[in-house]
Amino acid sequence: MATAESPSPGRQRSARASSAPTLHDVARAAGVSLATASRVLNGSERKVAESFRERVETAAARLGYSANVSAQAIARGTSPVIALLVADIADPYFGLIASGVARGADEEGLIVTVAITEREAQRETRILHALRGQRPQGVILAASRSDGTEKSTGDEAAAFRALGARTVTFGPGGDRSIRIDNRGGAERLGRAMADLGYRSAVALGAAEGVRTSDDRLAGFTAGFSARGGEVRRVYRGTFERESGAACMTAALTDGVEPGTLVFALSDIVAIGAMTAIREAGRSVGDDIAVCGFDDVPVSRDVTPQLSTVRVPLSELGYQAFRATVDAEWHPATAELEVLVRESTPAREE
Repeated sequence: MATAESPSPGRQRSARASSAPTLHDVARAAGVSLATASRVLNGSERKVAESFRERVETAAARLGYSANVSAQAIARGTSPVIALLVADIADPYFGLIASGVARGADEEGLIVTVAITEREAQRETRILHALRGQRPQGVILAASRSDGTEKSTGDEAAAFRALGARTVTFGPGGDRSIRIDNRGGAERLGRAMADLGYRSAVALGAAEGVRTSDDRLAGFTAGFSARGGEVRRVYRGTFERESGAACMTAALTDGVEPGTLVFALSDIVAIGAMTAIREAGRSVGDDIAVCGFDDVPVSRDVTPQLSTVRVPLSELGYQAFRATVDAEWHPATAELEVLVRESTPAREE
């Protein structure tokens, strides 16, 4: 009959050495109680003598101890995490928002975790439900909202509120909201383009019901029409560069007269349209003018530089972070600025 071999003392020591150090190990090395070590390393609000704090932190560093965030979340009710939901991590629009959120989190010693919704309401709801188990201190929903997402978001916001967390949305739906005057900014852009002499325009938007796209298309159309212009056709796709190219290709197939202006709902869509124009053997600017929205950095790097509306995205990301952690918070109005560049040269009447 075979018997199990007991591990030798050397093997026992090796197993212990390879395991992660525990809070008990830190307390023993520092010569303090387990409660004192926990107060120092788990962020307790109870005061600990400076000499004890130094001993615990030194011991933790020497042993390579790191706190169990999940255990902290259970003990405190929240974790030192801010969850940021974006539609597309490759889109510089969301990258700029994330940079502002990260700046605020760094100031407060918090961690930012990013999840991608792909602008799907059901996916967003699933992510929010899963995040409840991590008990973040706050949740920021930066993706474009559609008309059908507010109820599900509101239900999840209530659930986070019950856990002591706060949800912040770009647009309505959360405990606090970041507002961008997409319609007003696009309306000013439309008036500026008409004042440059443009009278005929083609618009590239997202699917109907996506609030950011709808607001920008409505605003541009209102401003352009008020100054004597006409948006003759609207092509709908997504917020991606490839969609801008595909929509522009469809427009060119239908026919685009020289001197026409193309308004794209975002700079990334506009840059895709510019590529399609060139691939069709047309030129951007004097032949077909193009303008966008957001003023992401690449809009200044393309040739010709893209006319657009500047949105202070990084600052809005910082505002969104402050909205998750500040007891009192007063949202500032985002100052949008129309920027006329080489992609929309003035036209003679």
